Amino acid sequence: MTMVRPFRFAVQGTFATHKGKAGSGAEWRDLARKVEDLGYSTLFVADHYLGPGPAGRAANLPPTLLAPIAAMATAAAVTTTLRVGSRVFCVDYHVPAALVKEAATIDLLSDGRLEFGIGGGWSGPEYAAMGLEYPPAPRRIDKLVEVVALAKAHWSGEPIEVRGEHVNVSGYRGLPLPVQQPHPPIMIGGAKKRVLSFAAREGDIVSISSVPFVAVNEAGLTPAEELARRVGYVHDAAPERRGVLDLEGSPNFLEITADRAEATERIAGWMKTTREVVAAHPNVLIGTADEIAETLIERRETYGINYISIQQAQVESFQPIAAQLTDK
Repeated sequence: MTMVRPFRFAVQGTFATHKGKAGSGAEWRDLARKVEDLGYSTLFVADHYLGPGPAGRAANLPPTLLAPIAAMATAAAVTTTLRVGSRVFCVDYHVPAALVKEAATIDLLSDGRLEFGIGGGWSGPEYAAMGLEYPPAPRRIDKLVEVVALAKAHWSGEPIEVRGEHVNVSGYRGLPLPVQQPHPPIMIGGAKKRVLSFAAREGDIVSISSVPFVAVNEAGLTPAEELARRVGYVHDAAPERRGVLDLEGSPNFLEITADRAEATERIAGWMKTTREVVAAHPNVLIGTADEIAETLIERRETYGINYISIQQAQVESFQPIAAQLTDK
């Protein structure tokens, strides 16, 4: 049997518009309180910046209303137990030394409720729209490695001496010290072997990207087999941390319904794939509340994924499932 962690559930705050109008500060604060009151572990925001327009369409990103750092701080300020984080910060969208100080500040001001998500970036069109160079993947992951080293150095309170190709920070001690020691949980996201192996060794939460909606991929693997391969990268890189790391994932589609066949058929049409692919896809949850709970338990036993992030629109409908499984 796979060593598994207790379930945790987060909400991805896809806060963009409400009934066609830009949301308000009051609505964001109300959402944070609701997520806490309903018993979820964490409220995540996204590190995206594009409003309506052709750039967002090219990037396949919905309009993003709130910048992450201020949104996280506000959510923490109006709650008492809710954890906050970005899923995930892009290393190229922030000055590294400033980002890790912002993170430590949020952890201090929230009394230790930060989850620090960080990744190498993935949206070339968003980079272009923001006037940024989109480096090749190996360079982005090189920078990710250096930024994580800087975060740990800053948060240790010891003199910082991080000198690399992308990060050169030295000559001072990091302030403030985060409340969580030795550091806030670090969540590292990705899909490829190198980044998942790095996440296994240096992170506390491994966020595994969704797998494609194809019958078989270029490696000849089904979606379930591809997810198993990615989890294998994690376990192979740090076998001693099995059962210690949280493995996080998010359903692309979540529908609580008694008519699984109809929902499966509809989603297959949207994704231009087959019912069979959708029905077996590890990033799809369709069924009654009890059936979805059983599926999550089965997937945790199979893959070890215990930390589930659902979308903001499903915060109320999914709550009975989260209540049933949290900490189990």
